[in-house]
Amino acid sequence: MNSRLPASLTLSFTGFSQRGGCTDHHADGWGIAFFESEGASPGKGVRYFVDKESASTSPIAKMLRTFPIKSHNVVAHVRKATVGAVTLENSHPFVRELWGRYWVFAHNGDLKDFNPPLHGNFRPVGNTDSELAFCWILQELAKSHAGVPSVEELTLTLRELTPKIAQHGTFNFLLSNGQALWAHASTRLFYLVREHPFCEVQLKDEDLRVNLADLNGREDRLAIVVTEPLTTNEAWTPLAANELTVFVDGALVQPVAAKKAAKKKEKVAVAA
Repeated sequence: MNSRLPASLTLSFTGFSQRGGCTDHHADGWGIAFFESEGASPGKGVRYFVDKESASTSPIAKMLRTFPIKSHNVVAHVRKATVGAVTLENSHPFVRELWGRYWVFAHNGDLKDFNPPLHGNFRPVGNTDSELAFCWILQELAKSHAGVPSVEELTLTLRELTPKIAQHGTFNFLLSNGQALWAHASTRLFYLVREHPFCEVQLKDEDLRVNLADLNGREDRLAIVVTEPLTTNEAWTPLAANELTVFVDGALVQPVAAKKAAKKKEKVAVAA
């Protein structure tokens, strides 16, 4: 989730956690990371929970389904183990520090013959292909930028790095530093933006209907990115395959190239 104002993920997490062994087979651990909000502004601190138990049975997940943590950026993951044992250190999301900010990463997919050299400060603790990819991304980001880059600069660099990993297999991932949420779909990711006027939603994995207008104000806006839609009555949009997208303040940020094309088209239309 990426939100303009601090928001609670309680509703979505209620349905999402059921996919960890109840309504789906991703029962090999789970995790969630919240970037703590400082008033109305995104904070740098991360509240972080991981468990090698399934999300549908974990006592920690049960607690979070009723604990309304407010955040601008949230990354959650339920795991189906393909590389690496079912252990706490192999549970996503993974967290590291770079440029004085925490970075959070979760991956869905398999990477074959991916063995990049790691020579910096980022080393895997577990033995998953996912954590290895995360460490390599941060290593290359640190090499590419002398100072703290903007979200736009980071996006351009990530667009160069991502295909180098994606060529090794399925690389659906979410990445956040508390300022933005980056998403890449090799195969299957969906998103939606919730904003005023809010509607009533029906969860897909739980017999529960909620009127979002009762939980949100006119200024609220949040984007949610998922592998499978969480509700049955909302218009979820598939992300384009092999394209890195970024969300800021609860909205999809248009790529620089697309912005230039749109401006060019607008100028042509005005001239006509």
